[in-house]
Amino acid sequence: MIAAQAALETKMLLRNGEQLLLTVVIPTLLLALFSSVDIVDTGAGKAVDFLAPGILALAVMSTAFTGQAIATGFERRYGVLKRLASSPLPRWGLMTAKTASVLVTEILQVILLTVIAFALGWSPHGNPLAVLLLLIVGTAAFSGLGLLMAGTLKAEATLAAANLVFLLLLVGGGVIVPLDKFGSAGQHVLGLLPVSALSDGLRDVLQHGAGMPWGDLGILAVWAVVGLAAAGKFFRWE
Repeated sequence: MIAAQAALETKMLLRNGEQLLLTVVIPTLLLALFSSVDIVDTGAGKAVDFLAPGILALAVMSTAFTGQAIATGFERRYGVLKRLASSPLPRWGLMTAKTASVLVTEILQVILLTVIAFALGWSPHGNPLAVLLLLIVGTAAFSGLGLLMAGTLKAEATLAAANLVFLLLLVGGGVIVPLDKFGSAGQHVLGLLPVSALSDGLRDVLQHGAGMPWGDLGILAVWAVVGLAAAGKFFRWE
């Protein structure tokens, strides 16, 4: 039942033009544009080496947080979640299916963005296992926050808030603009955001060849625990 629901969730996501714009088109365009045109000073080295890890973090956020929050919020509004909750599929099974759908979508995103980044001259380094762990914990963090928003706010409020957060974190989360551009105080505060931690962690590994970025991983783990626990406690099914 979980596999069938996960397959259905994935098909619905891939057929949704708005969600595809958010999860695929926007990250792809940002990667291609800012890697090809000298708009933002990304420091020494090729721009794509700085941008690719940040865009991967943005892709995770767009799917696990923004896309999932909006879709789940409207499913809750129209009574879809209430009906599914009364089906033989248990509630934890439904959340597991949604999580599996997010992971499948992210795999497709990572493959696409990696191919494009390589075509633009990307030269990644580091341990793939560290990258995988960062992506998994980052997905858990964003998924918890997305479900918390979808399960507590009205659908329209979720739509507005999720898109607003996406835009704010795109600009101030170290995805495209380096955090050192925001000054010392701003850099330390923004560095505690989940997208900043994921971007910096991936950048440390893929651009600089560092080992496991435990500090960034710890920040993501805290967000994951807090977000998932709060979502589990406050999520309303109707």
